[in-house]
Amino acid sequence: MTETATATGYARLESLMARGSSFFGSRYAILGGAMTWVSERNLVAAISNAGGFGVLASGAMQPERLREEIQATRALTGKPFGVNLITLHPQLLEMVQVCLDESVTHIVLAGGLPPGDAIERAKNGGAKVVCFAPALALAKKLVRSGVDALVIEGSEAGGHIGPVSLTVLAQEILPHITEVPVFVAGGIGRGEAIASYLEMGAAGVQLGTRFVCASESIAHPNFKKAFIRASARDAVASVQLDPRFPVIPVRALRNQGVEEFMQTQRRIIERVDRGELDLAAGQLEIEHYWAGALRRAVVDGDVETGSLMAGQSVGMVKAEQPVAEIMQELIDQAAGFLSARVVGEVA
Repeated sequence: MTETATATGYARLESLMARGSSFFGSRYAILGGAMTWVSERNLVAAISNAGGFGVLASGAMQPERLREEIQATRALTGKPFGVNLITLHPQLLEMVQVCLDESVTHIVLAGGLPPGDAIERAKNGGAKVVCFAPALALAKKLVRSGVDALVIEGSEAGGHIGPVSLTVLAQEILPHITEVPVFVAGGIGRGEAIASYLEMGAAGVQLGTRFVCASESIAHPNFKKAFIRASARDAVASVQLDPRFPVIPVRALRNQGVEEFMQTQRRIIERVDRGELDLAAGQLEIEHYWAGALRRAVVDGDVETGSLMAGQSVGMVKAEQPVAEIMQELIDQAAGFLSARVVGEVA
């Protein structure tokens, strides 16, 4: 391939990423997926320092704990980064205020339809608001409510997932939402895919699984080894046993913990049937299973009974690498894909 074609590929990639890069204030329109226990100060700072946009996963943190993590992240990077807040958090507005007090530029609201007062407080405080849209109708509603950008995440992703693949969501949503930048997520592990979605109209991409085995990730070595050994078909979605308990499916690597989750559901359903728990309390217990199981895997290294939340792109994770190296691989692959297009057009 000629130097001209190669240079054209990088220039084309920069052009396609321009809207997303400008929105985040980053070199690349590559957003780090917020993964509880994984996306903490070290990984987030490394992603931002490598030209992407790191996002802290606040999970079940309390406001002051979040403040500490934001300040610790800022000590590691002078680049912009964001914070992911769970919409069901009982202190959501306080968490938003902490972000504003700490001059966080972008707040990502995840885990359900964001309350209007949370969006309003964030925007009035000067932050950009990013929300997840699992369907076109909801995407339009969120745009009307004033959100500044959207993420559409396919069922190929890790953790809590929706029912529709990214290949379908991108076709449904990208042609119709142009008022705000739309970032795509779910199953993305190589630069060629990034380039393809950019050409479809995405402003950028979000990657989580690809960064789990970064050198800067604090995930336990056992957790990383499980990712490196896994293939795409090992990342399976959990099954809902009873329609009375609309449990959001979780994609994770198949292990004993997946089977234990099924048993947990059965035990809780039996307790509800006996009148020991009401439906709401039963569902909350089912959801609490994942929080503890994920910590056991990521922090303690229990890869047998812990939750190995992973997207189907896990099969493309082959080794532990520095974030900067991962980022450069993705950019080179994307630019190479676009360069080949140029050569093909000339031929």
